[in-house]
Amino acid sequence: MSTPPFLTLPASARSIRLATPRGEFAALHSLPSGPPQGTALLVPGFTGSKEDFIALLEPLTAAGFQVVAVDQRGQYETGGPADPAAYGLEPLALDLLAMSEAVAGLLPMATGPLHLLGHSFGGYVVREAVLRCGGAAAPVPWSSLTLMSTGPGAVADGEAKRAELLVSVLPVMDLQAIWEAMQEMDREAGDQRQLPPEIADFLHRRWLANVPEALAAMGRQLTVEPDRVDALAAAALPTLVLSGEQDYAWPVTEQSAMAGRLGARCVLVPGAGHSPNAEQPETTAAALTDFWLSVT
Repeated sequence: MSTPPFLTLPASARSIRLATPRGEFAALHSLPSGPPQGTALLVPGFTGSKEDFIALLEPLTAAGFQVVAVDQRGQYETGGPADPAAYGLEPLALDLLAMSEAVAGLLPMATGPLHLLGHSFGGYVVREAVLRCGGAAAPVPWSSLTLMSTGPGAVADGEAKRAELLVSVLPVMDLQAIWEAMQEMDREAGDQRQLPPEIADFLHRRWLANVPEALAAMGRQLTVEPDRVDALAAAALPTLVLSGEQDYAWPVTEQSAMAGRLGARCVLVPGAGHSPNAEQPETTAAALTDFWLSVT
């Protein structure tokens, strides 16, 4: 999961409920001081939330972009039903299409191109959404796509085993018991991080707010997702592949090769791992704005 470096919203941002025909979604909405040069819709990954992008809000808004970061269905403050079928890639992609339409109506003025970004598992969701579009009946509503710290198919073996373990215990353990077990596993693995109390409390609260059926469905998908890069390449949407210079979930070499197959720009963020959005937000924001401005 991403660990946000802080939780205080910049002056440009506020928490909202994004109303769509498929329900309401919790979101962070950040506005530039003048007319936006574009709008960015940011989609978090497995066990994540809109707060994963909190450190990007100020630099992206300062660069002139309206930003909307969301909780997907089943995550943190959005919630969802106790039905595993609600969290497959198809319904999550339909949620995203509905959110994209709602984001376009947030401001009465023109908001410029709409740029779509998916982090980690969110990369699967944005890909599914793009692949569901095409033709006059369903035009692609986005001007660009960013795949952040995600890969062409299933996660690396180590992460797949962690996901499989989580999926196996969800039917027999509650989320608090799983949290305590994960904390103990991290300590045994030598994780000595001392997080600020407010961040540690947030991570705990966010974990407990997940819908267990969503965790199970998403965790399982991480281990079985097929390579669909060729289909995505055929969509011919301007694409950026961005990751930290090291990544435990998908090898950086695999992500770079994916960029080549997509004909996409590829950026490796120095000093970052799986969450450049939280670990090196200024450098990440600069790479994003450079790409978005090249599209517009």
